[in-house]
Amino acid sequence: MWRLFPCSWKSEADIIIPETNNNGKAIAVRNLSQSFSMFSSRYFFRNTSLAGLFLLLFLPLTVTAQKWNKDYQDYIDKYKDIAIEQMVKHGIPASITLAQGILESGAGKSVLAVKGNNHFGIKCHEWSGPTMIKSDDRPDDCFRVYKNARQSFEDHSAFLQRPRYKSLFGLSRSDYRAWAKGLKECGYATNPSYPQLLISLIETYNLYTFDNKKHYDHDAARHPGKNTAISITNPHQVFSYNKNYYIRARRGDSFVSLSKELNISAKRLASYNELDKDYVLKEGDVIYLKKKQKKAVKDFKRRPHVVKQGDSMYSIAQMYGIRLSSLYKKNHLSGVYQPRVGDVLVVY
Repeated sequence: MWRLFPCSWKSEADIIIPETNNNGKAIAVRNLSQSFSMFSSRYFFRNTSLAGLFLLLFLPLTVTAQKWNKDYQDYIDKYKDIAIEQMVKHGIPASITLAQGILESGAGKSVLAVKGNNHFGIKCHEWSGPTMIKSDDRPDDCFRVYKNARQSFEDHSAFLQRPRYKSLFGLSRSDYRAWAKGLKECGYATNPSYPQLLISLIETYNLYTFDNKKHYDHDAARHPGKNTAISITNPHQVFSYNKNYYIRARRGDSFVSLSKELNISAKRLASYNELDKDYVLKEGDVIYLKKKQKKAVKDFKRRPHVVKQGDSMYSIAQMYGIRLSSLYKKNHLSGVYQPRVGDVLVVY
């Protein structure tokens, strides 16, 4: 649902990166860096080849693997504390600040970020400091240059204090979707897909978890990047299914170890998968990164699940990306029910 913002720029149609087609069937999801290379109006990411189709061991449909982008995660680890600091001081959601930084600076690798410490693509308007010329909307656009990344983050917060963006601060700090759309409405970017690009980043990397933080590492905020987080050398592939994301556990994985890579607390990750955080993961276990849906994708509206040897109510729920309680409820079953081979269960 669109919100109306009293801004000078009118809304343009969202271009949504699809997860399902009109029939609800899971389809290939573009790697985010590819989507950005197509849509970003400020910085074009390098194209990466599409991940090959990966046939899942038990999920009902084939989907495309989406690799966790290490550059994005490194950027988040480096700048999360200053993003939280700016949120505490100025009320701008940390998730929005981080997503804009990743998108506008190519995760800190754009020419503007490397040569000018400019992480947000802010131009020279009403600026008396150092500048640099770079082709953008025009071949000779002028951009602000900062002494360091911290100054860029602080100026981003100050930039959003302008009257043009006043309506944003009437929104809830936890409503990152409204903030993303509001930035576009108020004229921060000309790209019609800008809100969805921000939202995709926030939801893929769970940046919304920073929006309820009250405390942060003050030294890391003052000197972003000085103390870098644990380096993830072999990140898990991230898949998309039933309006959710998931990975497959490897040998030796635990919710605690995965929490460090995925930036989701072990307790929350276990909760999303209806398990105790001390549960011992097995190789191949499907681990969802958000709360599961109440029903399967629309493809299974008239295709119930027929119980096979080895099925449990839990494994069936994981198979379709639905909550265990919903599976019991849809089939009018009590918690003591144990599936038998040949039983027919509604999943949509």
